[in-house]
Amino acid sequence: MGICLKTKAVFLDRDGVINRTIIKDGQPFPPSSLKKLEIIPNVLHSLNLLKEKDFILIVVTNQPDVGRGTQKKEIVEEINTYLLKNLPLDDFFVCWHGNDGDCNCRKPLSGLLLQAAKKFDIDFQKSYLIGDRWKDIDAGNAVGCKTIFINYKYKESLRSKPNFTTTSTEKAVDLILSQLD
Repeated sequence: MGICLKTKAVFLDRDGVINRTIIKDGQPFPPSSLKKLEIIPNVLHSLNLLKEKDFILIVVTNQPDVGRGTQKKEIVEEINTYLLKNLPLDDFFVCWHGNDGDCNCRKPLSGLLLQAAKKFDIDFQKSYLIGDRWKDIDAGNAVGCKTIFINYKYKESLRSKPNFTTTSTEKAVDLILSQLD
């Protein structure tokens, strides 16, 4: 009788966790083009540390501007492809829908995480989600991941409690590494 070892993962929101957001009136927005993309300092190093500890790194991102017609899907895909080529990421799972209720994948719903878990045989109990918005934390909590909230003090409140709160992706990764045996 063999032992089934499921995969451990770190789920990462894209905008605000991997790359800088554009802040307007206290709310975060994604970069509008590859030229405006700025990877957050130390993200590459931090992600490499997670890979050394055998974590699968999966981006789970809402891109509702595509569904609303205010952003081209090709631009989002160009940004995602660039990030996949330049960072040690394993996959992207994207919700393109514009409004809550259009789907089961838009965070705070857990559809993107469930799709990734099925593809990579992920054990949520061994996994983490890093996000900078309440929707990220709710999605991670819904499936039983440990959640880490990066608090940029946006004009919005959390709806559920994260396991940890910090101020940067680098510090979030340090928290994960400190939890390992």
